[in-house]
This record gives sequence, C-alpha cells and structure tokens, in this order.
Amino acid sequence: MTSDLVVITDCDLPGTAADDALAAAGLRVRRAASPSADDIVAAAAGASALIVQWAPITADILDRLPELRFISRLGIGYDMIDVDAATERGILVANTPAYCLDEVATHTLAMVLALGRGLIAYDRAVRAGAWSAVDARPMGLRPAATTLAVIGYGRIGKLVARRGAALGFRVVVSDPMVPDADIRADGLEPAPLGEAIARADVLTLHVPLTDATRHMIDARALATMKPGAVLVNTCRGPLVDEEALADALGAGRLAGAAIDVFESEPLPATSRLRALDSVILTPHAAWYSPQALIDLPLHAAGNIIDHWAGRAVPAVVNRVAATAD
Repeated sequence: MTSDLVVITDCDLPGTAADDALAAAGLRVRRAASPSADDIVAAAAGASALIVQWAPITADILDRLPELRFISRLGIGYDMIDVDAATERGILVANTPAYCLDEVATHTLAMVLALGRGLIAYDRAVRAGAWSAVDARPMGLRPAATTLAVIGYGRIGKLVARRGAALGFRVVVSDPMVPDADIRADGLEPAPLGEAIARADVLTLHVPLTDATRHMIDARALATMKPGAVLVNTCRGPLVDEEALADALGAGRLAGAAIDVFESEPLPATSRLRALDSVILTPHAAWYSPQALIDLPLHAAGNIIDHWAGRAVPAVVNRVAATAD
C-alpha cells in the first residue's frame, strides 16, 4: 500500500470502531455516500484499501481504482468481491474468518435441536391449548439414532461436527478439500457429498459460496434426501434453491428446515418459506453476539492495519496476489 486512504464502501453496523482503529493507526478514513459503483469510485479515488460489507466490488470498479491494493471484507464470505479480477490486478483480498465462529456453530446446533425436538411446534401447540408429547413436529429425535451430515469442514463446520458428536449424533462429514484421514482422526466419518446428503437425517451446510456451490442443494439433491429429513443453512443463502426447498417441504418430502441466510435479503414478503410452519426463519443472525459485534469491525480494520505495517495477514484469500504484491 502506498496511499494512506482507506474507504469504507458500506456498513450497517452501529458505531465507528473500524474508522477509529484505522485513524489511530495513522490512516485516513472516508465513507462512500452509498454502495453504488459511482459513489464507491468517487470516494475511493487514490485509495489503497477498501472495507466492504455488502457492496459488489466488480472488475469495472477495480479498473477505475488503479491505486487500490487491498480489500478487507467485513464478514466471513467474500462472494460480493470479484476475487479473480482482484488477483489479476495484484489486489489482496482478506476476510474476517474468526470473529463469530462460536456464535454460528451455536446457532446452527440450536436450529438442529429446535427442529429435532419440535420445540417451535410444541410451543405453538401449548399456546393454542393442545397438550400432546407425542405430536412433535417436525421430529422427535434421539441423537444416537440420528445422522447429522455436515457439508464443509472448515472452522465452523468442524465446530458443528465436533459439538454434534459430543451431543451423541452420528456425524458424517463431506469436504473434498479435507483428507478422509483427517476427518477420521477427529473421530468422525468422511463421506462423498452425494452419500452424505442421502444419509442425512439432519443436513447442515458450511461451505463457501462459489459458482460450483451455488444451488448445490437443488431439486435433484433434495430428491435424494430421506423422507422426513431436515435441512439447516446458516452459511450462504444461494447454496440452496429456495423454490425447490419450498416444493420439497410443501409436498411433505422433507419434514422441516431452519434457515438463517437467504438468496435475497431481507427475505421477500412473497417468499413461500414464510408460509410454511415447518420452517424456522432467522434474519441472518447466526453471527450475532455483543462480543462479535465488537470484534467484526476491528478484525476488518486490523487486516488493513497489519498490511500497512508490513505484517503478514493470515486472512488473505488470494495468495497469488499476495506473492505479487
């Protein structure tokens, strides 16, 4: 980085923690007027770094910011950034992978247990005057008799899988990037993706959103799941074809789903998922705790501060650019 200007393209978090941390490190900070391409380019003229929450950072924007050398994502996923285009232009891209690991893993397992033990349906039934212990919806699971299939064995997937095993679930893990021996060493069972989906009583997703994983859970994948199985997604909304999921739930093939992330956010009022009692919906909240809210902007700013100071940034996701920078 040469310029000391950092531009925050967009941020819906309260406070100015990122701005304050960057300023304390001797960097100038500016916020774009809006997340539109023109406003980002206008604000970031001459900037060396961006902090990005949801604004799309395209090849066109990168071409209009020739001095840009670093992008820090305010969050774990970075699918809103054209990483290939950044790499071609020698721009480093980093995310904030560690700020909410416990929160997302805990939220995932809370959803698994809420579905599995029928907590939402029990609550609604009791409030409506019913009293039946044997009418759990969608499930009344016993962990030792339930296969939890964890798709993706990164930081969060590992926590979910290990904690699921500690609760007594039969855990199957699918991740082509992780050797089977490493999964077995953790006391878990590896399986190819198709097999894991077919064996799941509870299927939970923990993979990045890429062209290869978009709609990985589509009508075909859903058709291979056990009748009465449930799906949990606290990762990225477009991993799941929501129309196909609504079809499977409406037809009674799947017993339920718990969804925190959606193809379009906020979830549109017209979404069919809203009308299904078998679905638990949360507002992209798996990441949240007061502690995570403090950590997130500081981690995003810290990536830039460390790079500015010449220190290694472990969260960089495009190592080709790191070598060239």
